[in-house]
Amino acid sequence: MKCICCGSSFSPDPWRFFCPKCGCLLHPFLTATMNVSWSELRKRRLGVWRYREFLPLSSKLEPVSLGEGGTPLIRLRSTGVGEAYIKFEGANPTGSFKDRGMTIGVTIAKHISVKGVIVASTGNTAASAAAYAARAGLSCVILLPKGRVAIGKLAQAILHGAQIKEVEGSFDNALDEVLNEYVKKGQKELYPLNSYNPWRLEGQKTIAYEIVDELGFVPDVVIVPVGNAGNISAIWKGFYELYESGLANKKPRMIGVQAEGASPLVKTWMKKSKELLVVDNPETIATAIRIGRPVNWMKALKAVNESNGAFISVSDDEILEAMKNLAMLEGIGVEPASAASLAGYKKALGIGLVDKGETVVLIGTGHALKDPDTILRIASWNTK
Repeated sequence: MKCICCGSSFSPDPWRFFCPKCGCLLHPFLTATMNVSWSELRKRRLGVWRYREFLPLSSKLEPVSLGEGGTPLIRLRSTGVGEAYIKFEGANPTGSFKDRGMTIGVTIAKHISVKGVIVASTGNTAASAAAYAARAGLSCVILLPKGRVAIGKLAQAILHGAQIKEVEGSFDNALDEVLNEYVKKGQKELYPLNSYNPWRLEGQKTIAYEIVDELGFVPDVVIVPVGNAGNISAIWKGFYELYESGLANKKPRMIGVQAEGASPLVKTWMKKSKELLVVDNPETIATAIRIGRPVNWMKALKAVNESNGAFISVSDDEILEAMKNLAMLEGIGVEPASAASLAGYKKALGIGLVDKGETVVLIGTGHALKDPDTILRIASWNTK
């Protein structure tokens, strides 16, 4: 494991999330080039565990799995320009990309014999953690911002038997409580699985592997909705590892998309600030990215800067229009946060961040059924 700030290295430890020297986040790194080819990988079953050599677990461990990964990469027909695809993560077992990380995180939790897992969540992490904990026979404690979670996600967590605690304020307040009351006090009964846990992010990097696996090449640009910023960081790490291992001949530019009312990374990146420019009261219809103090902000900035990418923001109206277009013109139902990737793509084309001839992959992070209230609010689409 290596610190993203001071570069200090440490032996792998499932309970070490922050650098003991400087307090920054850690990430696992490959210690050797993987002697595996695409032809060998493609003989295996689709999914996260196809890429086991790149995952931080012994081959002797039995995964806690629900068949996550192997999600469709769908070419978009309605953009009118370029070659654009959407990686539809809504096809995962609980309907979002979070399942990729939970299969790793909960497998570790079961291996170290804890009683359960704990997360703060805007909704998708809650649904995923609850399902995978149930699969593993573990308890699950979830802290949610009161009244600010889409009903579909809350229903999933309840269905899978999670213990739910509502916290006043935003997701950032819920995450603070997990960090202060559980992580920093050193308790070892509940395993924390928010995205400061570097092992969970190792599962999410397989999005990059699958994109190259299916396309047969590395796209020019990958566009990712950004909330707590773990996913864009993980996907970039995946592309970087493929390149370093000789399984890819280049790396893509990474573009992170935030909602205008919850855009701390856009502000930080544009002003080239060395400190995160926090948004104290984030607001957007895209609840999954309604986060004002992303814990992985340093990793995300590193991903964008190293890839010569960018951060951009889009309005709620642009998000809803993109959601409508994906549903009615492509047959793809996504939640609002997912639609931010298409809204961001259109904006990126308009301001010259992406050329019309480039191959672009959008990450569709969650299924439309995650947020039925928003769908019902905009049901007038079918009456016009």
